[in-house]
Parts: sequence; C-alpha cells; structure tokens
Amino acid sequence: MTGPLDGIIIADKPAGWTSHDAVNKLRRLADTCKVGHLGTLDPMATGVLPLVIGRATRLAQFYTRSDKVYDARVRFGYSTDTYDAEGTATSTPCDPALNAEELERHLAAFRGEFLLRPPPVSAKKIRGVPAYRLARQNVDVELKPVPVEVHELKLVEIEGAEAHLVAHCSAGTYLRSIAHELGQTLRCGAHLSALRRVRSGDFSIEQARTMTELEALAAEDRLAEALIRAGDLLPEFPAVVVDPATAGQIRQGRDFQVSPFRVVQGARYVKAVSGDGDLLAIGEAKLPNIYHPVVVL
Repeated sequence: MTGPLDGIIIADKPAGWTSHDAVNKLRRLADTCKVGHLGTLDPMATGVLPLVIGRATRLAQFYTRSDKVYDARVRFGYSTDTYDAEGTATSTPCDPALNAEELERHLAAFRGEFLLRPPPVSAKKIRGVPAYRLARQNVDVELKPVPVEVHELKLVEIEGAEAHLVAHCSAGTYLRSIAHELGQTLRCGAHLSALRRVRSGDFSIEQARTMTELEALAAEDRLAEALIRAGDLLPEFPAVVVDPATAGQIRQGRDFQVSPFRVVQGARYVKAVSGDGDLLAIGEAKLPNIYHPVVVL
C-alpha cells in the first residue's frame, strides 16, 4: 500500500460471520489493529457493514445514530427464542394463510415512533453484560422497551407463509422484535427468516465489497481502492481548508477560526482539512466562527 489507510471500507458481511469476525479479517488484510465497525449485524444477517480503519476510528462517535435500511423476510407459523431462524421453536408450528390486507393493518403499528423491546438474545447490555451472554447461561432476560422510529415499513410481497418487507428505521431498531411481535399479534407466531442491510447512514450496498473481493485487493496491495478517505466522510459537516500554520495549532488542541462566508452560521461541527483534502480534525462550535478541535486525526 502507498500509505496508511485512514477511512472506511464498506464490507458486504456474509451470513454466519459476526461483525467482529469481519473486523478481525480486515485487521489481518490491512496489517493493523486499528479497525472497528459501525453498527453490529447479527451473524445471520448480510449486507452493509462499515469498517472504520486507522486514525478514522476516532470518528466512530459521529455515526452512532445513523438510520438503517433493511430487506427482511418474516416467516409466520412459529416463534423462536432468538426471534430469528437460528433459534429454537417456542410455539407449535402451523401453516397460516397470510392476507396482505390484514397484514398491512398490523404493520401500521410499527410505523412512526413507538417503544420496541429488544430481543433477549441481543447485544444490549444488562449491568454491563450483553444480553446474549446471559441468555446462553439460561439467565432470564427481559429488556426494557426503547424508543425507535420506523420511517418506512413496506410490504413487498407475500410468498406462502413468508412476508417480504423493506424497512427504513432508526439505529437500535430490531427487525427481529418486529417480526416476533407481528407473530404475537396475528396469534400464529413469527420470526425473522432472512435479513440484509442495504444502507447504513451514508453507506449503501452499491459501495460494499465482499470479503473475497477485499482478499483479492489485499493480495495485490490494492486495498486502498476500497477505501473511502477520511476527508470524504461526514459530508454533512462543512469542510474548511486550513493552512499549515493553522493545522499545527489544531494539532496542539487550539481553537481555530473559520470564515463566516464558508460555514453556515450555527453549524455545530466543521471538518478542518488540508489543501490535499486530508482530514485533520473535527471542530465543534465554541463561539461564532470559532471552533474547538474535539477530534484530531
């Protein structure tokens, strides 16, 4: 590679992999321990998993509330203890006759803002311990409902006992819980049978590379071709080009001034970038046109 990798690589996570499996894979391919992920995907799920690498790992805090878009399949007929196809059945299997009009009526309850209880087998923590670990130890887990927002929940089609849905939702929305609650409402049981994340915040499946593709790029020392540079991240933050002297001050943690003609009044954050487009820091508004570097790369 021509230089250090600082930015984000969008992986198309395969089924059966944990998000940490994908992180470990990229660590080996890029020969660095500075790799993390933005938003956990269940092992069963596939699709968009942004992997943040190098100094750009310091930007993860700005991605914690990114919206997600999922392509999901819900299998009606029985519920499971994990709320998905990998769990053990918790109700007697049946073969319900799904009706699109009736299902649409019940989907209405899962649109907009509402409280949703996370699955007992999830990464949600109870007194610092992930719920899935407690569940594996046969400890009863009952998580409190949390506020979520589903901007769109579309019924694409029904195939036998399975419904194909597309959901655009806030971070922290568990499609497994929606599937489970739909099954309870329809009194036939249900679980999530397939899940593919097609968008996470600014990142889409069209940008994603499979693990096989990333392996091939790394073998040819071309992994940088899959990288979204740190300077191109967080496009919603205004970018301010700073001179070398100001860049030195920013690296020392000192406040810096921006032109009122280049930054919209009231912008909370700005990106301080070099003349070459490299991201130097994220600044937070302190006074009008004065920003303090809260993250320095």
